[in-house]
Amino acid sequence: MCGIVGYIGNKEALPFLINGLKKLEYRGYDSAGFCIQHDGKLSVVKRKGKVKELENASKSLKITGHMGIAHTRWATHGAPNEANAHPHLDCKGAIAIVHNGIIENYGALKEMLKKEGHRFFSETDTEVLAHLIEKFKGKNLESAVAMALKLVEGTFGLLVIDKTSQEIIAAKKGSPLLLGIGSQEIIIASDASAIAGHTKKVVYLNDSEMAIISSNNYVVKNVNGKVVEKKIHDMEMTVQQIEKRGFKHFMAKEIFEQPLAIENTLRGRIGDGRIKLSIDVDVKKVKRIIITACGTSWHSALIGKYLIEKIIGIQVEVDYASEFRYRNPIIKKGDLVVAISQSGETADTLAALKEAKQKGAKTLGVVNVVGSTVAREVDFGIYLHAGPEIGVASTKAFTCQVTALLLFALYLQQQKGVLDKKILEELKKIPAKIEEILKESKNIRILAQKFKASKNFLYLGRGLNFPVALEGALKLKEISYIHAEGYPAAEMKHGPIALIDEHMPVVFIAPKDDTYQKIISNMQEIKARGGTVIAIINENEPYIAALTNHVIKVPKTLDILSPLLNVIPLQLLAYHIADLKGLNVDKPRNLAKSVTVE
Repeated sequence: MCGIVGYIGNKEALPFLINGLKKLEYRGYDSAGFCIQHDGKLSVVKRKGKVKELENASKSLKITGHMGIAHTRWATHGAPNEANAHPHLDCKGAIAIVHNGIIENYGALKEMLKKEGHRFFSETDTEVLAHLIEKFKGKNLESAVAMALKLVEGTFGLLVIDKTSQEIIAAKKGSPLLLGIGSQEIIIASDASAIAGHTKKVVYLNDSEMAIISSNNYVVKNVNGKVVEKKIHDMEMTVQQIEKRGFKHFMAKEIFEQPLAIENTLRGRIGDGRIKLSIDVDVKKVKRIIITACGTSWHSALIGKYLIEKIIGIQVEVDYASEFRYRNPIIKKGDLVVAISQSGETADTLAALKEAKQKGAKTLGVVNVVGSTVAREVDFGIYLHAGPEIGVASTKAFTCQVTALLLFALYLQQQKGVLDKKILEELKKIPAKIEEILKESKNIRILAQKFKASKNFLYLGRGLNFPVALEGALKLKEISYIHAEGYPAAEMKHGPIALIDEHMPVVFIAPKDDTYQKIISNMQEIKARGGTVIAIINENEPYIAALTNHVIKVPKTLDILSPLLNVIPLQLLAYHIADLKGLNVDKPRNLAKSVTVE
C-alpha cells in the first residue's frame, strides 16, 4: 500500500515519477501526486483517483525540473481526496514531503505546532511532518529532518525536498525505501518495480537510516549522524517480469506461471537425493517452531504446520502476526520463529519478527522479494524465487511458500539421517500436474458463469486441505466481493449448516486421501438440505455424481502434496467469477498488495 518515487539527476524528473507511480499501481491506492523543484520553487499537482488522471493533469502544465518526489496514497488518516493526497507542504510552501507509514503521536505534535502558529490543510498525519521539519529548518534541510524525526513515534518511509536545496532527504523506519544508482541520476522508491528498467544497482536503507541524495552521490547516516557504508546490490527484477505478456490481468498471468515458479523454488535445492538449503538450523536444537504471517501467508503457514509436524515431529504453532506481539508470546530456548511474507515488508509480520528477536528467538524468513526488510532482519532465510507478484490477490507466492515450507521440513528430516525420497520424486512432478489443471481454465470459466451472481459461498476441507478451503474463500472474497467462508468440513455441522439452502454453493476439497470417506459424508449432509455442491476430486467415481452438482478433477498426488494441486482450481474459479463480473481483478477495492501499516 502507498508508493513512493523520487528522482534527482540530469534528466526531466516528471516522466520518471509518472512511470514509477504506474509501476506501483498494483500496491493499491486512492489518490496520487507529485512535486517538482525548479528555479527556486515547488510545483505540486495532486489528484484523487488513478495515476492516469494525474498524468493527464500534468500534460497541460508544462512543469520542468530535474528533481522531484511522487506518491500514491492508500487512505488511513482522512478521506481519499486531493487535500489529503501527498505531497504535503509546510506553511510557506517551501518544503514538500511524501510519506509511507503512520505517525502515531501526530495528534500531540499537531496541537504543539498549532500553538506555534502553523496552519494545516489536510486531515493526514503526514502533513505534521512537513510542519515539524519547517519548525527546525535553518539553512540545512538534513539537520531539520533529523531533528524532526527525533520527536516522531511510528513508522515512516520518507522523502523530503525544499525549494532551494539540490538534495533529496530520504529516511526509513518500518517502511521500505531503496535507492537505484544510475549514471548521474538516482531514483528512490518504496518498491524495486519502480526502478526496474532504469538500473540494476540498488542500495537498501535499513531502519533508522537517513540518506542525503544528490544527482551523482549519496551519503547514508545512522540515527547518531554517523556515516554508514552501504553495499550496492544487483537487482534481479526486470521490466519483462512485471509485464502481462498477453494475459488480460496480472493475476491470470501469475496463476499460469505457477509451474515455472515452483520449479524456480525447487531449483538448486534438490540434488543427488538431498535437500540443499543455505540456512544454519540444527534440528537437534529446535524444540518448537512458531510460524507468524498474515492473510494468504497465514494459510501457507497452517499447511506448513501440518507438513513439519507430520514429517519431522516438531511442535509447530501458527500465529497471526498482527496478534503475536500483543499477547506477550512465550519464547523459550530452542524456539525457532518463522516469518512468512511475500513482500518481506508486511508491517505486522515485521513487528512480530522484532518481538521474537527481542525475546531471544532464532528467526527464519520465507520471502519472495530479495533484499526486503524481513530478508535482512532474520538470522536465516529461504527465498521463493517466484518472480514479481503484481496482482493484489496472491497466487504463485502461496504455492511457492508451501513448497518452501515442505523443503524446510524435509531439510530437518534429512538432518536426522532419513529423507522421504518418495516425497522428493513426487514433488518434481507437481509442476507438470499443475499444467494439467490449468488446461481446464476454460471449463472452470463456464462454471464461474453459473455462480457469478451468488451472494455467499462456503468452502470445506479436512486436514491439510482445510487451509486450502480458507485460501479459496479468501481469493473469492478479495476479488469478486462475494462473501465466502472457509471451514473444516467436520465443523460445518456446528453452525454453518444452518446457512445451507438452494442458494448456497458449497465447495468441497475432496482428494482421495485418509479423510475421503468423512468428507463424502459431509457432502451427503449438504445435499440432504438442498445445497449446491462443487467438488474438487481425483476420481469421478459413480456415486460422486449423485452427491455433486459440479466436479473439477485434479491429478492424484501424495496426500502431503495435495494442497499444491487443489488450490489451483479455486484460484481459477475466483479469477473467472471476478472477471465475468467486470471487476478490477488486479486492484480490488480497499486492498493493498503490501500492507506496510499496522
